[in-house]
Amino acid sequence: MSWPLKALSADRFLGGKLVLHQPLKGYRAGVDPVLLAASVPARPGESLLDLGCGAGAAALCAGRRVPGLRLAGLERQDSYAELARRNALANGLEMAVYQGDLSAMPEALRQAQFDHVIANPPYFRRDASTRAPQPEREGAMGEDTPLEIWVDAAARRCKPGGFVTFIHRAERLPELMGAFAARLGSLELKPLLPRPGRESQLCLLRGRKNGRAAFRLHAGLLLHAPPAHVSDRDDYTSEASRILRGGEPLIFG
Repeated sequence: MSWPLKALSADRFLGGKLVLHQPLKGYRAGVDPVLLAASVPARPGESLLDLGCGAGAAALCAGRRVPGLRLAGLERQDSYAELARRNALANGLEMAVYQGDLSAMPEALRQAQFDHVIANPPYFRRDASTRAPQPEREGAMGEDTPLEIWVDAAARRCKPGGFVTFIHRAERLPELMGAFAARLGSLELKPLLPRPGRESQLCLLRGRKNGRAAFRLHAGLLLHAPPAHVSDRDDYTSEASRILRGGEPLIFG
């Protein structure tokens, strides 16, 4: 499937440094993949794989922030894989996009390993939530591949000494940490706090392949300054704005 332009919107990320075409109906990337990309401790010349890359938001944000980062993505929905390729080309970034499933990766990808592997897996278990009406959105939001398989695939594609970073819902954290601890070491957790006084809804979890350092729980990143949403204006904290608009890194420590 090829998306006609009339079915897409052109959305600005990183303060306009990156423009992504996304479907008007279906799954649309918000700030989550931007925060995920910003948290990756990548350096120029290293490689990054985005599992379930969608239209390419996380990988391309990382590529825009870190010049010379070699990008790859795996996406099971061919329409989104094609859109990720289009978005990479339109933004002048090179990205190898593979179409396939976590359990049935293309051979070329199964033979490769990366310095960084990232993922923004579907958040919601369908035994405890409602399916999305659009098939494309359901494919991105509703879990039909167990979280453990996501982590196992990421760990296998990560180089020794490399990093795996996921963003996920806080209520799934016990399950996610268990899967990480079975395959990775040096775990670090960064809660994302929506507003002052509110519980964390999202977390960033990072592990290192063959890492041996003790677990670290970092201070949370506060995203919005006011305790409640009072207007349609941007109310991000200065730190969150520097990350989301200015393309600065999200430092765990």
